[in-house]
Amino acid sequence: MVYPASPGDQLKYWFWRFYTPLHPLVRGISSHFGVSRVLLRYAVPEGKYTGRQNFLLGTLDPSRSVRDFVSFLVAQGFANHFVAWKDADELVSLRRVADFRHQYHIRIFTDGEVRCHYEYTPEYRPVRHLIRAGFEDRTDEFRAIVQDWIVPTKAP
Repeated sequence: MVYPASPGDQLKYWFWRFYTPLHPLVRGISSHFGVSRVLLRYAVPEGKYTGRQNFLLGTLDPSRSVRDFVSFLVAQGFANHFVAWKDADELVSLRRVADFRHQYHIRIFTDGEVRCHYEYTPEYRPVRHLIRAGFEDRTDEFRAIVQDWIVPTKAP
């Protein structure tokens, strides 16, 4: 995480440094009590949530392994993203912070599907992050990052 410059952002930074190890427990309890379903009702228009977030990038090239792809992404500056909700059938969730305020987020699923988006970091804007405000499709940028690891989706 890039260390922020403003005092308000520095306070957020230190809160999240303390909170991050607790997040899996909080996420599990929240999911058990249905908090994520309530949030998704507000975050996804018309309730069209399929269990996976928008912005399908493609599928992992069948000749490549998930382990090798993750290693490649780590070499590109991505890291584990502990403070994230889990999508259906998600294997890996990684992020690369652009700065304290924004991040590139990529998810890999059991069927080889890869989805990605650009968004506020949870550290900077936790509520906006949760309700997906500022959630952007940056497919071209992600394709430049992943190169030939992904078989792109075909337009319908």
